[in-house]
Amino acid sequence: MTSKTSFMKYFLIAFTLMFISSGLNAGTFGSDGKKKDKEKKEELSADGPYVLYQPDGKTRVISVDKKGKITDTTYVALPEDFTLHVVDHKGRFPFDVKLHPVKRPDWQYRQPEKVFVMSDPHGRLDCVISLLQGNGVIDKNYNWSFGSNHLMVIGDIFDRGADVLPILWLIYKLEFEAKTVGGRVTTILGDHEEMIMRDNLKYTYAKYNTLSQRAMNMTYGKMWGLTNVMGNWLRSKNTIQIVGENLYVHAGLSKAFMEREETIPEINELVSKSIYLSKEERKKQYPDIADFLYSDSYNGPLWYRGMVKTGSDYSPIKEADVDKLLAEYDVKRIIIGHTENSRVKYTYNKKVYDICVNHPKAFEKETRAVVIEGDDIKAINDEGEFVTIKK
Repeated sequence: MTSKTSFMKYFLIAFTLMFISSGLNAGTFGSDGKKKDKEKKEELSADGPYVLYQPDGKTRVISVDKKGKITDTTYVALPEDFTLHVVDHKGRFPFDVKLHPVKRPDWQYRQPEKVFVMSDPHGRLDCVISLLQGNGVIDKNYNWSFGSNHLMVIGDIFDRGADVLPILWLIYKLEFEAKTVGGRVTTILGDHEEMIMRDNLKYTYAKYNTLSQRAMNMTYGKMWGLTNVMGNWLRSKNTIQIVGENLYVHAGLSKAFMEREETIPEINELVSKSIYLSKEERKKQYPDIADFLYSDSYNGPLWYRGMVKTGSDYSPIKEADVDKLLAEYDVKRIIIGHTENSRVKYTYNKKVYDICVNHPKAFEKETRAVVIEGDDIKAINDEGEFVTIKK
């Protein structure tokens, strides 16, 4: 073998090994492509702004642009006209937000002319905007246009999507805008808010934990602690809400709920006080109710499925008990999310309405919300077309 041939042989071997190594490190090598997919999910995309109050009185604002660049700014004092700029993960749907005072809403309101109700948006800002614009709740610039009417969002904004915080900021903004014209926006808590607050990231896009680790050296759930402006806004929200003759709760009300003595305001307050704690801390600080609200028995208002699912594992509630609940709270129906269907449907002879749908699948195809006007309730799609609700 000539020296030239030997050189070419060793060069090709070295080049091949270098190529393999490079491919493995970059996550692009391998027949199943799993590493490549994993790294793609971990890539940062536009997100934020995360507004965090610091122990020294300063305010820290963290944002990510659509190229994945993190901007981390600390203010000694926020300017008087301080404005947050929000976009989705691709840089679309831009709007501005100003911070406003936050307090817990009342647990009971009278019925306005109309209530528009949606549930479980799960990080899909595009689906939220399409639904709200198509039904006149917001205008082309994402401003409130629903007058003195009421928007209800019944939980599960977190997880499964890339635009969790933009949805929260949009609702936060609309809440303030609606109030100025006599309208109202109400958000209640769901199980995915509860999961994130206790740092359960099972259904969370990896990009969120990538950001929290890089920017804060902590997990994503910890990033929603007591210094997070939006985290505190969420903790001010109710778990059970009554508007007119309709009771709203994310998952449902069980027989176990009926057997407890806490009032709705007490349940709302207890969830807000305990939702950001770990499972162990919840049990230690609230031993009498933590298991009911959050345990794996799934009988609490954030997790219960027995108003939709009929299998014995779900401890389905009897219609006679549904009647007792309606009578106790002086309402005609209970409206829930949580348990996914292909379209809006009712159970218990139109006494319970489940409006949880897979928004990306139902997008521009199926009903994704309901409108309540007087005593009438109808499902509605992205085009503003009313559809009679079926079982």
